[in-house]
Parts: sequence; C-alpha cells; structure tokens
Amino acid sequence: MKKIIVASNNNHKIEEIKEMLKDFSYEILGLKEAGIEIDIEENGKTFMENSYIKAKAIYDLCKGKYMVLADDSGLAVDALKGAPGIYSARYSGEHGNSIENNKKLIRELQGVPFKKRDAAFFCAMVLIVNDNTVVKVEGKVNGKITEEYREIEGAFGYDPLFYVEELEKTFGEVSSEVKNAMSHRGRALEQLKKELNKI
Repeated sequence: MKKIIVASNNNHKIEEIKEMLKDFSYEILGLKEAGIEIDIEENGKTFMENSYIKAKAIYDLCKGKYMVLADDSGLAVDALKGAPGIYSARYSGEHGNSIENNKKLIRELQGVPFKKRDAAFFCAMVLIVNDNTVVKVEGKVNGKITEEYREIEGAFGYDPLFYVEELEKTFGEVSSEVKNAMSHRGRALEQLKKELNKI
C-alpha cells in the first residue's frame, strides 16, 4: 500500500485528512507515526509557499520514497487587514496556543460591530507525488468572528470564534462531519481527491 506522509503533528488535522481520504487505498501517516522529528522554518509569504516548504522538506528527508502532503491554513480577518493570516497558529506569540490566540483576536476586534467582522479561513495544500508531479489545491470558507470567546470542548484553532451564517453556529459547535463537509480544509481536500483520481 502506498504511503502518504502528512507533514504535521496536529492530531486533529491528521484525523480530518484520514477521514476525508479513507476511500483511497493509501496508508496515511502523521510525522510522529512515521517516526519523523523535524522543525521546519516556514518563511514563506503565503499559505501556499509555506505549504510547499513543509512538503518539500519532508519529501527530501524521505528521499522521495513516499508521497508527502502538507497544508498551511489560517484565518484572515477583513477588519485587521488580513491578520492573523500566515501567523494564525502563533498569533499570541506562542505556537499552537489556541486559547491565547482566540483571546488576542477578540481583544484586537474590540469595538468592531458584528456586521463588520467578516473573515475567511484559507487552506493551501501541496501533495508531492514524485520528482515530476506536484499537486497544489486551495479551499476557502467565509464567516464572521463572534464578539466573545468561550471555550468549547473538542474545538480547536479559531473554530469557537468562526461563525458561519448558513449554519447559524460556529465551527466549534458543529460535528466534525458537518465541519469537514464545508471547511476550508474540507474544500481543499475535495479538490485533492479529484487530482488523486487522475493519478
């Protein structure tokens, strides 16, 4: 069975990807499962650049033996000129501290009325199949940032704050099935599935 290594240690993300690609006959492994420990400097200026940097670093490390999938995603808030953007995971200064990131975002938007809190989640994915084939796809979902933060068990990232009008709920309040069907990563993975079918 062919292996796809996901260039991430984020268990939520890896499970989401495994679930979305379960109809394909690939073994999907996160970095820990593959026994890879590496710190990759993401110094790109866009989500897509960072995604490619991560995928290429892992692909080179595995000497091209496996396909490598990387994604870079984040939140862009109109009222903050696109921030936190590529710094979404470390917005508060500490990488991956979702609670502090959420609290900082609420502080930054203090005084901004709900109708002006437009935001979008973006996801850029890169799959390096082999030396000659690199697949790049993107997904996006629009929403608004709520006016207050409350912790929701099981929710991660900015999901507790990201209100989607057609759901009348935040991403933190819906099941993973509902979220995956319309999330930025879900939409990027739908594009990826089409590309995998061609491969």
